[in-house]
Amino acid sequence: MSATRRWSTALAATALIGGALGAAPAAAEPAAAPCDPSGTAYRHVVLFTPGTPEWAATREISRKCGKTDSYYREIGVAVATSADPTFESRFTLERAYSAEKAAKALAATSRLVAPTAEVSARGVTEDLSPRSWDMRQIKADEANKINVGSRRVVVGVLDSGVDADHPDLKAAVDPALSAGCTTGHPDQSKPAWMPSNSSHGTHVAGTIAAAKDGQGITGVAPGVRLASVKVVNDEGMIYPESAVCGFMWSGAKGFQVTNSSWFMDPWMFWCKDKPGEKVGHEAVRRAISYSVRNGSLNVAAVGNSAIDLANTTRDPAKPHPVNENCDEAPAEFAGVVGVSATGYAKKLSGYSSYGKGVVDVTAPGGDGAQPPPAGEGTGCPLSTLPGGRYGTACGTSMASPHAAGVAALLASKYRGAPPQALAWLLGHQADELPCPAGDARCTGPAKDNAFFGKGLVNALKAVS
Repeated sequence: MSATRRWSTALAATALIGGALGAAPAAAEPAAAPCDPSGTAYRHVVLFTPGTPEWAATREISRKCGKTDSYYREIGVAVATSADPTFESRFTLERAYSAEKAAKALAATSRLVAPTAEVSARGVTEDLSPRSWDMRQIKADEANKINVGSRRVVVGVLDSGVDADHPDLKAAVDPALSAGCTTGHPDQSKPAWMPSNSSHGTHVAGTIAAAKDGQGITGVAPGVRLASVKVVNDEGMIYPESAVCGFMWSGAKGFQVTNSSWFMDPWMFWCKDKPGEKVGHEAVRRAISYSVRNGSLNVAAVGNSAIDLANTTRDPAKPHPVNENCDEAPAEFAGVVGVSATGYAKKLSGYSSYGKGVVDVTAPGGDGAQPPPAGEGTGCPLSTLPGGRYGTACGTSMASPHAAGVAALLASKYRGAPPQALAWLLGHQADELPCPAGDARCTGPAKDNAFFGKGLVNALKAVS
């Protein structure tokens, strides 16, 4: 799907799935079997017609043996818990689905990148920016001399939590705008949105907005604010209910930019023509559309499976047939800017996925096979880790926040610009990177190809 079509689709009216969702049952419907609370309690997403009153949704869920944890009336999506093994069948898999239950059956495990602790001492006072080749690659160091970004701009870091006590992040993270979403319901208590056992979100956050203070590292847009929106649970999994909560929170709070360095579990691809999966697909599609309508530019990593997302027939995460009706969530969804990764040499990183019409821009994610010169760090970008530490990691997870940081600079310069305009500027100002000679995987012209999309993001152009 082309980027233009993806953005126009994001603003279309919310589609219904499986007919008139939430419609009253027929008068002749037989009495339902008694509830069976003996099973394992799982969270589900449940679809209703957008605008269905909360009382009506809650009543139907209760009658079908569930408990409503959260309800988003604007998009007609509920998060419900039930221990009844027949809960999904009472709604049918056209309306209710538990990704948590599917993950347990598949024995799915986390696939988040684990940064390495290159600098482990707390309270580092050394300026580590000489090791930040990634910032120089997109001219962030030059951009920071002109504009560090505006405090009115907020970037939602939808991830595993951000350490708000890190010296390089404490001025950026806004607790009043942060929330934990792992249950599908926003929780603003600090423990709910701080990292527990993953450094992933803190690494991502530092790339976007680590302080420009002459110590540690400096982010792409050190003057903007961050909101920690924790969507990754303690098992490292991201389920539809967490993603829905994260995008709805971002839209409701008016975040100008969000970053999602993950794909939704337990699959990599969610198919809108398969029972159950179509429920998770539709729920997240609606939430992303809501965030776009409320002014959020959503940026996401395209993944580390080195596959062509535009022509995929298999799911590298789990044995799972894939066809043209399946999308990687959220990178392939309408209203999302997909980001691939480059290494020091500005070549596509060996692990990076790609795809014509899926990749909108590229950014440095690092590659051990493209090492920088001595003194400029390792092949993987350096960023913040919990506990005042710093470490390196490679991945499209690291590329995406570079693009989100540039988008934040654009939002700082063009106050009130809608997400569609920011997405256009991000691609229009990117430095074109042509397909490498002789690589048949890469198709398209220098300014719009399968590997790099519109090109390498450029922070200096964003502020000039």
